[in-house]
Amino acid sequence: MQTIGFVGTTGTGKSYRSLYVAQQNEIKYIIDDGLLLDAKSVIAGKSAKREKTKIASVKRALFTEEEHIKEVKEAIRKNEIDKILILGTSIKMISHIANALELPEISRYIHIEDVATPEEIATAQRVRREQGKHVIPVPTFEIKKDFSGYFIDKIKIFLKYGKNQQDTFHTEKTVVRPTYSYLGEYHISNHVILSLAKIETEKIPGVAQYFKTTAQSRSEGVSLTIEFSVSLGRRMENVARDVQKAVKKSIEHFTSINVLKVDAIIKSIEVCDENRDKKRRTH
Repeated sequence: MQTIGFVGTTGTGKSYRSLYVAQQNEIKYIIDDGLLLDAKSVIAGKSAKREKTKIASVKRALFTEEEHIKEVKEAIRKNEIDKILILGTSIKMISHIANALELPEISRYIHIEDVATPEEIATAQRVRREQGKHVIPVPTFEIKKDFSGYFIDKIKIFLKYGKNQQDTFHTEKTVVRPTYSYLGEYHISNHVILSLAKIETEKIPGVAQYFKTTAQSRSEGVSLTIEFSVSLGRRMENVARDVQKAVKKSIEHFTSINVLKVDAIIKSIEVCDENRDKKRRTH
């Protein structure tokens, strides 16, 4: 196996350019911030970006836990990897990761200055410093399930290269703001989720009356059960589907918490008296 290191100090744009570097060196697999990746997916590991403190993040990136090491080593063996790119803030860090995973000695180092201009590096550092944004080099749909409650967004990357910069490298990556990049921690109350579910349900045409929402939260997201009544004459399955879509979209947009499922329970059908603008429930 050939092991290559990609070196750059914190916030200089290593993850942003990692797939480009990998492609140019015919490398299919990358180790970055505790994850084993290929160009399209997370293969194994746990992202350091999920840790709550910078210290915990560094430990995760350095592979200090036995279970973490075991998982990634097994994935490397299973995928019969013959060439791998390791990202790190220093030669020492990359060497430590290679040793922890029992990979061969680093055969070559590529530095961020080899693939980015001083202006591009300065811009990346400013974004990290001012906005706390980190890049994970896989498409957003691949990691969204693992980053419930984190503010994430996708980014399209286009890089020109070659002597006349006529060739173009493009891909999709994910921007995430880890908890430790904020001034203090943030917490989204369960009351916020229930309130959003109520507001969105009551907006849906055909919903006669909202009753309640219950929520079950897990690390990967939240599951909701919403109870409401439907106006007589409306197709129940259509109203229920509209409720599910609206609630999921709203909660994921405003809180970044993954909605795993929305169970829409129609408790009754109501007749609407338009003359008196009152509702009477019928079963």
